[in-house]
Amino acid sequence: MLAFHALPAHAQDDVQTGPEPTYADIADLADSAGVVVLAQVRKMVRVDDARAPGLRAGYGRYYVEADTRSLLTGSAPIGESVRYLVDLPLDSRGKAPKLKKKDVFLFARAVAGRPGELQLVSPTAQRPWSAAGEARLRGILTSLVAPDAPARVTGVRELFYVPGNLAGQGETQIFLSTKDGSAASITVRHQPGRPPAWGVSFSELVADLGNPPARDTLEWYRLACFLPNALPSGANVSDGYAARRQAEADYRMVLGELGVCEHNLS
Repeated sequence: MLAFHALPAHAQDDVQTGPEPTYADIADLADSAGVVVLAQVRKMVRVDDARAPGLRAGYGRYYVEADTRSLLTGSAPIGESVRYLVDLPLDSRGKAPKLKKKDVFLFARAVAGRPGELQLVSPTAQRPWSAAGEARLRGILTSLVAPDAPARVTGVRELFYVPGNLAGQGETQIFLSTKDGSAASITVRHQPGRPPAWGVSFSELVADLGNPPARDTLEWYRLACFLPNALPSGANVSDGYAARRQAEADYRMVLGELGVCEHNLS
C-alpha cells in the first residue's frame, strides 16, 4: 500500500489554489525533500474516504500515476513513471482539480524497497508547474547543493559586545548553532558617526561587513526563518550591563533588517 505523509487537519492547505508560495515555502519543501521531481500527471484514482486516515473535510485522497519529466535533485533512482498519494481540495460537486496531462513539481522521499513509489513530504508538496516557478526552484536547489551552501541554523549559541577605544566604537559577535555543527556567526560593527555595519559568515572566515544577505536568498532564509525572536537564557556573555544591552540591541537590529520570514503554505 502506498505511504502517505499525513499532517493534522489544521496544517493541511489547498495544494493547487490559494496564495502564491513564498521563497521560504519553496525552500522549506526543497530542503526537506529527498527528491524533487517534475512530472506529468497521467492517471488519478480517488481513494475511498474510509481508507484515508487524517483526511481533511472538503478534500479527497487520490492515487496518482505520473510520467517523470525530470529529476531536479536527489540520488534515489527514479524510473520513467512515479506513483504517490495526494490530498486535493474538492469543489461543490465533490470533484478534484483536473490535473491529467498537467505538469507538477513533487517534493518527496523515495519509498525503500518500492521503486517508483514516492511519499510527499507534506500535503502541500505537489505544486503546479510554471516557468517562473521552475526558475525559482532551480535557483534554490542549486544553492542547497553548492559546496559553500550555508548550514541549517538551529539557534544562537553565544553573543557578546566589546567596546572599542573610541566613544561609539565597538563590535558584537553572535555565534550561531547549526545542524551539522559547522561554524556560523554574525558580526555587527560600530564606528563613530556611521550606522552599524553587519554581515554573516557560514565558515571560519570573517563576515563580509556591510553586505548582509539579500532577501530571498538561501543565506537570508537560514537567518530570517530560523533565528529565534528572543535570545536564549545565558547566551549573552557580554561584560557588564551596558555591553549586554548593546549586544541585545544589535541582535534586534539584525532581526529587523532581515525582516519577516513569510509563509503562504501551512
